[in-house]
Amino acid sequence: MHILLGPLKIFEAAARLGSFKAAAEELHLSPSAISHAVAKLEKELGAKLFDRDGRKLMLTLDGRVLHGPIEEAFALIRTGMQSVQSRHAQMLRLHSAPSFAAQWLTPRLQDFLSRHPGMEVQIAADTDYTRFTNDDFDADIAYGPRAQDGLVTRFLGHEKIVPLCTPDMAQSIKKPADVLNHTLIRSTLKSSSWEEWLRANHIAAPATAGMRFDRSFMAINAAADGLGICLDSTRLAERELKSGRLVEPLAGIAENADDAGHYLVFPQRNADRPAVAAFSAWLSAALDAHAVE
Repeated sequence: MHILLGPLKIFEAAARLGSFKAAAEELHLSPSAISHAVAKLEKELGAKLFDRDGRKLMLTLDGRVLHGPIEEAFALIRTGMQSVQSRHAQMLRLHSAPSFAAQWLTPRLQDFLSRHPGMEVQIAADTDYTRFTNDDFDADIAYGPRAQDGLVTRFLGHEKIVPLCTPDMAQSIKKPADVLNHTLIRSTLKSSSWEEWLRANHIAAPATAGMRFDRSFMAINAAADGLGICLDSTRLAERELKSGRLVEPLAGIAENADDAGHYLVFPQRNADRPAVAAFSAWLSAALDAHAVE
């Protein structure tokens, strides 16, 4: 015997509500569709499931025998679906550019979690854009703009890209050209470069040989350890600047570099997910607070 779930759901609604009309309204079907589905189920089972007592719909003995297990089964199904929905509502699966995750996001996660008790966050970080094809992630914090249909893209604000070094090294840097007297630390995946910064500050000399890292957080840490001067984001270097391990030696003197910036990206289908909406609102507020500090 092969019975589809749809007719059983129709039978359960009619039995619970005692009316084909009420079942039709609940299931957004016509009363005739409900009646036909019940008749088809009765034919399949070889049993009469309903009697009419005037306008009232009554279950037969066979109907009552069938209704009990079906009612329990649908209750279990609803419980399972609610558990899955609740799990996803409280789970944020986030992909992020590595340096943003390490330098800016992770130190602030406790604030997000304290504002959303019960929320669980899973973070994966690498430089590839997530394509959201396998539904592995709810959202992505990407470095640089995205061009992909079906995505909601929110720019996270301009970042100031400046030379950063230790306070001791800064004592010998009084004008832009002085950076050439030190090791220049490069973030190879950064959209801005030392060459562009030198041109913006009218320095014709080529950038000297230095060291290269493929992650901003590595370049920032190298500069904080006194290995040279990095050209990077004050947003990503916020902790090092606040602690005094790094300073901006040419603040108010040199021209800043342009940068691609970071973006919060997620599929349109995820816009109404509670975890995504909560994180997006928190991220905007946290960045606004950072901007006015």
